[in-house]
Amino acid sequence: QVQLVESGGGLVQPGGSLSLSCAASESISSLRVMGWYRQAPGKQRELVASSSRTSSTNYADSVKGRFTISRDYAKNTIYLQMNSLKPEDTAVYYCNAEKWGFSIKMSDYWGQGIQVTVSS
Repeated sequence: QVQLVESGGGLVQPGGSLSLSCAASESISSLRVMGWYRQAPGKQRELVASSSRTSSTNYADSVKGRFTISRDYAKNTIYLQMNSLKPEDTAVYYCNAEKWGFSIKMSDYWGQGIQVTVSS
């Protein structure tokens, strides 16, 4: 099993910045797709940002231009840099990874979730 450990959440004021980290228990070179999801109270879990091993990225429309996802292969870690935060960004954020074999997705892995609260 691949373990994903998130860190960096907390409370920040609107307009502020926060950086989330997700450390994987194995080389992230073996994880074809990694990303961040979030779930606010009473709402469905939604994709925030994702990144593939080919360095392609995908962002939700609501965070484009404000959030940046990146990979550090040496540290087996992905990051989510969040700028210009809004109260609507308040949610539990989950790290996600997909393990593939050739062109077939084999497994999905999830972190435990970390709270991000944007409030004055």
